[in-house]
Amino acid sequence: MERKKITIHTLKEMQARKEPIVMLTCYDYPMALLEEKAGVEIILVGDSLGMTVYGMDSTLPVTMDMMINHAKAVRKGAPTAYLVGDMPYMSYQVSKEEAVRNAGRFMAEAGCDCIKLEGGQEMADTIQAIVRASIPVMGHIGLTPQSLAQLGGFKAQGRTAEAALKLVEDAKAIEQAGA
Repeated sequence: MERKKITIHTLKEMQARKEPIVMLTCYDYPMALLEEKAGVEIILVGDSLGMTVYGMDSTLPVTMDMMINHAKAVRKGAPTAYLVGDMPYMSYQVSKEEAVRNAGRFMAEAGCDCIKLEGGQEMADTIQAIVRASIPVMGHIGLTPQSLAQLGGFKAQGRTAEAALKLVEDAKAIEQAGA
């Protein structure tokens, strides 16, 4: 029996039944075929492909075109998974309009079900604009690779009471914005 398309409603039903939900990263068609066959519910096409696929030193040089091409390949191999496209550096920070346009590209060109972006309170207005355009958003706070220059490298976040409270405030802000 073929699996039905995984939707946000499918995921909420699974959560209500306390069923495990599997989410993996994928960058290409062959791996997407395997993840689809294994029944992975959520697949993230992450900007980490800059480092893991292209050998870049960080995720910063990754472009929208790179992300769209990889997301298209993954969608082709995993037609029923809930597909999340990761917004690369500077694809959403410049303006809300550019953020909406680029998020829309993931949906229209690559067949994504949702986009992911990094940031907390400072991204709430951008998240709200994307959601208003009927594009679901997955938030990403804490260790945010696009901010490594500010963070001083890959380091655990939220280790002090003040930093932990900031993470909670960020989570609440992006949730209220619609993520």
